[in-house]
This record gives sequence, structure tokens and C-alpha cells, in this order.
Amino acid sequence: MGSTERPWRITLTDGKTSAESRVRLSQLMGPEHANHMGNVHGGVIMKMVDEAGALAAMRHAQSLCVTVTVDSMTFMEPILVGYVVTVDAYLTFAGTTSMETRVEVTAENPLTGVKTHTNTAYVVYVALGEQGRPRRVPPLMATTPEEEASMNDAQERQTYRKLQRAKESARKRL
Repeated sequence: MGSTERPWRITLTDGKTSAESRVRLSQLMGPEHANHMGNVHGGVIMKMVDEAGALAAMRHAQSLCVTVTVDSMTFMEPILVGYVVTVDAYLTFAGTTSMETRVEVTAENPLTGVKTHTNTAYVVYVALGEQGRPRRVPPLMATTPEEEASMNDAQERQTYRKLQRAKESARKRL
């Protein structure tokens, strides 16, 4: 086996890179995806974002994964019927059982070739074992300074999410 090849099953001490989990999905938007004005429904895009993010998480964890949270998603530009939507997803963080993916959405007018970045979302998933309980995931390894910075930013978002959950729990106890 060459040094760049990975066995089918990895041990948890083996890290994986963001590139190993990268996913790209593309789909032509038709009338069934849109409202009466010809704009693609936000829910259609959100579903594509969740599917791409989940696939990236599953590739990393090599197990089923469930969505925990979508940090934010802003629709910056409308997407029209006839456009090709491309969704790119990759891991930015791997904790003990959870993973964060960055998902970017681009709309392309296939008649002109003009591409427009329309959305970015951060989505968190948890890996599940055979009994449907959270299971450990491999660590994420940075291979470039950009990936290292992305992982640091993701760690800050994860810390913020934990603080928010603690605040919500404290409020519920009052």
C-alpha cells in the first residue's frame, strides 16, 4: 500500500484531512424547486446544504451522522429556475463525536457561465455507532496554514456553541 493510500477502516489515532471528506453536489434547478416568481425555495437549498454536509461528515467518520445544528445561513442572492446549483462541503472541525462542516453554495447560469456565491453555512453533525449512540471520530489534520486557520476559527465557533448550550440549560433550570 502506498503512503497516500488509506485502509478501508482507520484507527482513531489516525487523523484525516479535510480534503479526504470533501463533497461536491450539483443540480439543475427546475420549476418544481421554485416559487411562482421563478426563485428557488430556500428549503431546497437548505436540503442540499444538509445532504452535502452530512456526506462530508460521513466520509470523515465512516459512519452514519445526524445533523445537530446549522449555525447560520444567509441567502445573499436569489437562485433562478434554469440555474445549476453547486454545493461544496468539507470538514473544518472534528471533536470527540461531533464534526463541523463548511458548506458553500454557488449558482451558475449555464447559458452565460456566470457563477455567483449565494450562501455559506456551518453545519454540525454527530457520528452514530451501531446502537444509534454517539461514537468517536478521527481527528482532523491541517495540511496548510489556511486549513490550520480554518480549524482554529471552527474551534472558536464550537466553544461559542457550548457556551450558548450552557446558558440555555441554566435558563431552563430557573
